[in-house]
Amino acid sequence: MKVLLLAAVPLVLGAPPVPEATYQICATDGCRTAEPVRILSTYTRTRYPLVFAHGMAGFTRIGDHDYWYGIPKDLTATGSTVYLTQVASFHSSEVRGEQLLKQVEDIVAISGAGKVNLIGHSHGAMSIRYVAAVKPALVASVTSIGGPNKGSAVADHIQSRLRNSPIGPQAARVIRDRISRVFTRLDGLSGEAYTQDALAALAAVTTDGAKAFNRHFPQAVPVTDCGEGAPVVNGVHYYSWSGTGHLTNLLDISDGALAVTGLLIDEPNDGMVGHCSSHLGRVIRDNYFMNHLDEVNQLRGLVSMFETNPKTVYRQHANRLKRAGL
Repeated sequence: MKVLLLAAVPLVLGAPPVPEATYQICATDGCRTAEPVRILSTYTRTRYPLVFAHGMAGFTRIGDHDYWYGIPKDLTATGSTVYLTQVASFHSSEVRGEQLLKQVEDIVAISGAGKVNLIGHSHGAMSIRYVAAVKPALVASVTSIGGPNKGSAVADHIQSRLRNSPIGPQAARVIRDRISRVFTRLDGLSGEAYTQDALAALAAVTTDGAKAFNRHFPQAVPVTDCGEGAPVVNGVHYYSWSGTGHLTNLLDISDGALAVTGLLIDEPNDGMVGHCSSHLGRVIRDNYFMNHLDEVNQLRGLVSMFETNPKTVYRQHANRLKRAGL
């Protein structure tokens, strides 16, 4: 009886409310708040906000569907301050980088934090590297996830087919125009209707495109074929991780396509990027049993049951940044 009475005391007196927070969804015209999330711990409470940059064909949120599926909520619930940024789904690394830089400057002003921790997936890795290179004072850390830092053999193959096919130039124009129309609309649904350039995006992530980018922005890029880069450059901490899985969940309809594209890469890969190409700065791990979409918990959380859940990997990394004073 005493136990029951004691258990009822908080109900009678009124238990203290659980604190809530929201993550922010941004574009170049400002940020808006997502739905409130209950804060359950401070495990991922970093000194500086976590700012996410999506990859090619990406977005922040369409309807209730985040590009980073379930990850912003999870990090917010464990103490992180999270901002999701939106840039053109398809464009050059430099154009996307400038679009991201504008948002980073706004986020630094809004948050008052002075710096941010940048996290980029796929082509988003080039965007965050650009920002860190041109404005290192605004950046505490850069984390590349499945980033084509030395290019993608899949992009090389597509570009070669477009160049060498008799209908290549015509096909390239059709692809460019259709992607521009579709993704300008999708970007508008996500927050801002950017101008698209699919051919510039493709060129950016080829081996030659990555080499050109790295000549201008060499920070933390490994100088050996499959080595690690400098862990800290200009006061910015650099990290990377990636996967080498393909068919990771039988219910995920995207796995088959990534298994096919993975055949074009002559090293272990995630279906789009070779594990050596993904290296930047300190390599956390380059062989998670995840494909390119699993790395952002897509599609809709259908990932391998036999590998660390992507949300756990992000939590662990945020805690790593916290322990590093970032």
